[in-house]
Amino acid sequence: MDTTPEPPQPQPQPSARPPEAGPERPESSEPSEGAEQQPDRPEHPPRPGYDPPPAHAPRAPWGDGVRFAFGTLTVLPVRGTRWDREAAHAGMLCAPLAGLAVGLCAAAVGGVLLFLGGGALLAAVATAAIPAVLTRGLHLDGLADTADGLGSGKPAEDALRIMKRSDIGPFGVITLLFVLLGQVAALAELYGQDWAHGAVGAAVAGVAARCALTLAARVGVPAARPEGLGAAVAGSVPWRSAGVVAAVTVVGCAVVAVPFGPYAVVRNAFAALAALAAAELLLHHCHRRLGGVTGDVFGALAETAATTALVVLTFG
Repeated sequence: MDTTPEPPQPQPQPSARPPEAGPERPESSEPSEGAEQQPDRPEHPPRPGYDPPPAHAPRAPWGDGVRFAFGTLTVLPVRGTRWDREAAHAGMLCAPLAGLAVGLCAAAVGGVLLFLGGGALLAAVATAAIPAVLTRGLHLDGLADTADGLGSGKPAEDALRIMKRSDIGPFGVITLLFVLLGQVAALAELYGQDWAHGAVGAAVAGVAARCALTLAARVGVPAARPEGLGAAVAGSVPWRSAGVVAAVTVVGCAVVAVPFGPYAVVRNAFAALAALAAAELLLHHCHRRLGGVTGDVFGALAETAATTALVVLTFG
């Protein structure tokens, strides 16, 4: 009997394959770990192992925008939770809502005075005072400071320095006097017809004034200073969004006049358009003279738009 042991059967050794056998490997969709990239790789680069950032920055919820608008443009007890650029974008789109609330509060006070027997002039004074109270007078203060800066005739740096001072100069005092007189005279004329006309006038003025701020915060209008409210909201609203808000504002101002007849509808629409146009003219001048917008300029735009709307509503 042959007792010679059989030679052992060769076992497969995958790790011992010579380097020349590499091309004979089955092709794999994923490169082996540690393998060098060959020059004949596909033309398209491999997909990254992470999701690329979105093309557009995330938008803040509308609730945050409403709180931002009321928290920055009024003293009403609305507590804001976000103050970043996304919240500023949504907040400036909601600015006309804050104006509507201010206008309705002013109209309510004027109506109470008329109900108690006060005259149209007294109701007009109260209606003009309520927006100042609900904004801590910031818009009127901005109007006065902007008038002082522009009226000085000095270069942008010096004009901005004048606007930042706490005192009010002669240009500011004169501007405040005539603007408030114009608002009171227009409201007295509207209340002289009836309370409804005065209330609609107060609401239209409030909405148009804040819509002017939405347009002033559009892309392409820079901030004149690196700090303050102007820098926080400047350029935060896209052109299309600003145009939509302006269109909705004009249509809304026209619709509330439907009970007064077709002429009132046209007059209200024209009043809103004239208010926005007047604010745009002032914005263009401030952009050219100061290099952009500031918080004071925003206040001046709001008061300019409100006064223009009230004056136009008295026509006819």
